[in-house]
Amino acid sequence: MQRTILIVEDELILRDTIVYNLRAEGYEVLTAGDGATALDIAQHSRLDLVLLDLMLPVMDGLEVCRQLRRRNETSSVPILMLTARAEETDKVVGLELGADDYVTKPFSWSELRARVRALLRRTEPRSDGMSGVTLRDESRVLLVGDLRVDLDRREVTIGERQIEISARLFDLLVYLLRHRGTVLTRDRLLEHVWGYDFAGDTRTVDVHIRWLREKLEEDPANPILVQTVRGVGYRFRG
Repeated sequence: MQRTILIVEDELILRDTIVYNLRAEGYEVLTAGDGATALDIAQHSRLDLVLLDLMLPVMDGLEVCRQLRRRNETSSVPILMLTARAEETDKVVGLELGADDYVTKPFSWSELRARVRALLRRTEPRSDGMSGVTLRDESRVLLVGDLRVDLDRREVTIGERQIEISARLFDLLVYLLRHRGTVLTRDRLLEHVWGYDFAGDTRTVDVHIRWLREKLEEDPANPILVQTVRGVGYRFRG
């Protein structure tokens, strides 16, 4: 089935270049030159991915991202931010608002193509009901202390309390649990949870780990379950 990608970029030459290359790859491509138009298109189209520039007229990319995540029809659509900004805070804010990843301008077509393919793989249906998490046995319920993860229902509970969790955080948690006790590098998590077959920006992992701690830990500032191994990565204690 042909996948549909919305490009939200006000720089005409760059937008046309991305459109040309994506269509050559077989994608259906929609375009918007400002944030308001992008939201209108998203409301009336079925999207598989959004490439979203941060610096936009009418409404900036961060606000567009925020509104896309609030809407039911686009709440789970992958968002790849395109940004010329070098400041770390801009990238982190975008991830905080729900973007899946970012690429900093100028970027090569090969880099953008790899990120697009990786994000689209995340939404491909799989026979085991997961989206890219490697299953190592047939167990459909993972238990660690009071933590219970139901793979079929995609539900997380701690004791009697159900935890609301995004699809990406669910997959990250499952991978950590499947490899609990093992120190996992950020690059390994990017490869197996995000589906990247290239060196991504590991800040994405750090932000999602922080969100996961806020969901699971009694004191996220002093985590017990999801531990940091300095200079290496993360380990789920259990």
